[in-house]
Amino acid sequence: MTISTLVTHSGGFHADEVLSTVILTRLHPEAEVVRSRAPEWITPAEGRLIYDVGGAYDPEGGIFDHHQRESPLREDGTPYSSFGLVWKHFGLDFLRSFDIPEADLETVHASFDRSFVLPVDQVDNGTVSLSEGGPLSSLTLPGLIETLKPVFDDTDPESETRAFHAAVEIARQFVEARVARSAAKRRAETLAAEAIRAAGDSPILELPMGMPFRPAVIEAGAEHLLFVVTPRGAGEWTLGGIRKHDQGFEQRADLPAAWAGLSGAELEQASGVTGAKFCHKARFIAAASSRDAILKMAELAVIEARLEADAAPVAKA
Repeated sequence: MTISTLVTHSGGFHADEVLSTVILTRLHPEAEVVRSRAPEWITPAEGRLIYDVGGAYDPEGGIFDHHQRESPLREDGTPYSSFGLVWKHFGLDFLRSFDIPEADLETVHASFDRSFVLPVDQVDNGTVSLSEGGPLSSLTLPGLIETLKPVFDDTDPESETRAFHAAVEIARQFVEARVARSAAKRRAETLAAEAIRAAGDSPILELPMGMPFRPAVIEAGAEHLLFVVTPRGAGEWTLGGIRKHDQGFEQRADLPAAWAGLSGAELEQASGVTGAKFCHKARFIAAASSRDAILKMAELAVIEARLEADAAPVAKA
């Protein structure tokens, strides 16, 4: 069925119907967006999709509301917003429009649902309050969308419609960027997994470019990896640590203390590596002017880390 009309409610807008409109207008770019509560518009009809209004959830009839008494719930009991319903039914097609590999669609769909859609459902239905974000609450996406509404004394009858469409285009950039990052994360996991296999028993992981790699390290159970080597462009290479945990900055191993905060000739002298350029004072990243130099620094860092580990006191049981 060709969709010619997308219908949502008029008046003040919220994140759920704004984000639903982002999804549906990408899938149906020629469709007219109508904002109305008039019965003739919010009644299912051929070529029409209705969302966040209409008092029913009927995918076959093309209506996706969540305000009715028997509102639709997720498996965990969380109420859906219109965004959650639209994502549930149209999210995979939306992702396909980005040429994401078919094998990755379900993973990206579930990840986006969990990290982006679910919070909108929770805020819209009041199971989570924006105030829980503390001083950052107004900087959440639902909070920012709220700020795009016309001010109270703007009496222009078209101001809400203009503001709604402006909000859709702003929100579109966040949604599409987030999807692009999710897809890139999947590509990175594949590349990193290949690099981990190539590293074998070595404690040094060499990547072909900068990318998110820790999830692949955890997935592979590669506890032996201590440092990561990556080209940075302009002839530079970097040597970095691997965080122990998702939160915080503690590394599996730090770079040598003698390198901390040094650069140029001082770092070359301290490390004994020609081409060593920089080491952060916090000992989590260093740089060199060639691959050979950074690999030499990595080898020295491994030796130092193992010496430190051997010298550390053993905790008593």
